Amino acid sequence: MRISEKPLSEYPWYLRPFFWNQKRKYGKVLTPGLLWGRVPKLFMAVATLYGVLDRKSSPIDPALRSLVTVRVSQINWCRFCVDINSMTLAKRSGSMAKVEALEHWRNSDLFDDKEKAVLDYAEAVTYSDRQVDEAMLEALRKHFDEDGIVELTGLIAFQNLSSKFNSALDVAPQGFCKVPIVNDKAGNKRG
Repeated sequence: MRISEKPLSEYPWYLRPFFWNQKRKYGKVLTPGLLWGRVPKLFMAVATLYGVLDRKSSPIDPALRSLVTVRVSQINWCRFCVDINSMTLAKRSGSMAKVEALEHWRNSDLFDDKEKAVLDYAEAVTYSDRQVDEAMLEALRKHFDEDGIVELTGLIAFQNLSSKFNSALDVAPQGFCKVPIVNDKAGNKRG
């Protein structure tokens, strides 16, 4: 990791409930939280945005949200994000099948039309050499209203922020999930 964590006692008191909640939910404090927490106002903004995107009343169902976060994390080489989001996807979908097939989703029968439309869109938003086109939006409109498309776009943008932050700072996985090995653009195995 490129930036050190501070001892919990050095973080402002108002961040400690977030860390307590992470420990309760995941069994440990999440490394990215400790890094974002070095700038408390930034931590609070990111935590608030995440809370809005992962709320129960979201028009994007939980398993689909997790599918998006894993795929964006794979693209951005965020080992931590792939680890924690793969665990969440496996819990929400009931198996590891989609986690294991996600790198090759276009050729897999495990993904339905809605998931494929969302993944196609997520890749177009994430890869800098691709563009969103009208055909992608038409495919999304079969499954979401305009508010849902805006929220989906926000989720993809948030996961890009999060995974690029963690990848840049070389945040390691914390052992939440057996992380599948994926290939980079040159065909090299990365996990």
